[in-house]
Amino acid sequence: MSNSESERVIESTRPTPGRATIDELPPLPAEAVSVVDRLVARIGRRLLHAPSWLRLRLSGRPQVRVDGQELDPGIQLALRLLELRGVATLVPDLRRGRPDVTDARASVRHTAAAFTLDRTEVGGVRDIEIEGADGPLRARHYRPFPSGTSGAPPLLVFFHGGGYVLGDVNTHDEPCRMLCRYAEVQVLSVDYRLAPEHPFPAGVDDALAAFRWAVAHASALGADPERIAVGGDSAGATLCAAIAQVTTREGGPVPALQLLLYPSIDLTEARTTSDELFAEGFYLTDDDRQWCRGHYLSGPGNADGSDSRTSPALAEDLSGLPPAILISAAFDPLRDEDEAYAAALRAAGNRVVLQRAPGLIHGFLNMTVVPSARDAVLQIAGMLRAGLGA
Repeated sequence: MSNSESERVIESTRPTPGRATIDELPPLPAEAVSVVDRLVARIGRRLLHAPSWLRLRLSGRPQVRVDGQELDPGIQLALRLLELRGVATLVPDLRRGRPDVTDARASVRHTAAAFTLDRTEVGGVRDIEIEGADGPLRARHYRPFPSGTSGAPPLLVFFHGGGYVLGDVNTHDEPCRMLCRYAEVQVLSVDYRLAPEHPFPAGVDDALAAFRWAVAHASALGADPERIAVGGDSAGATLCAAIAQVTTREGGPVPALQLLLYPSIDLTEARTTSDELFAEGFYLTDDDRQWCRGHYLSGPGNADGSDSRTSPALAEDLSGLPPAILISAAFDPLRDEDEAYAAALRAAGNRVVLQRAPGLIHGFLNMTVVPSARDAVLQIAGMLRAGLGA
């Protein structure tokens, strides 16, 4: 790949063997993390590492138990801290009216920045432009440290969550860094187009275009063209499932692996037990989901979400798909549909690893300040590394 003006290096490795240092990082927007936010976050980080009994006491309520499961004390305290900051749900102020999309996006960036003030060092990071379905897309390319082994590393094409309306490469910068470093893979994080400005099928079309661009440019990126995976969380994971299905039916090239972190795998009005159990109080609420769904499905066609590109669980044929690692969260309204999809993939003859993250909620990928969430992401990185033979 040429060093065009569209490529902005934001972290690089100096010539110190085996060690990366940060040359220059883009400052967080002034509105994203205030001095007070930083102070509260640092205090909160210490509290989140306190003994479990203290974290429960500080959360202001007894240990939460639902469906025979215990909510992790760190998550329970984190939810309380979010509540105190007025951002206890994905889309704050939803009950006081229909919030402005711009304000909702700023809130998500604000929360993500407050929870991930520290950055995991990797071999190098740069912002680039790639080809989307209808013009260039911003992407962020992460390189791992040299491994000392011969051959190019695998590449993970990553799509962020946020209900197809929220999120960007900045909100998911730290999770991508962790996956890059601990799975020893390159990561290409993609800023696909968001609703309501670009409703379905724009996001799916961009995701497919981004994956195909990665396949065509893997060698230029320094990645192994035979080991290109797709991965993401929530809506981003659903895009990955759609990529796997569409490319398989079209005859490839197909991803080497799909990493699906708590995807929204059925966007119809179908309900499950976990939908009812965790509709309120666990960050992603039923109102949040309906707000995002309404924006994403606001274009012509597919108003009921039955298209398999929005609801991969409804695909007529699930056979012959790439291997999948599917992670559900114990206290996530999407838990049951995720685990049902894993069972359906397995029944269709696909290789599937399903793991439920105990005690965690939807969005834990962005809560690595909580020890249990960080441990889960590290475990996911290990699974990804094993799955790709990194």
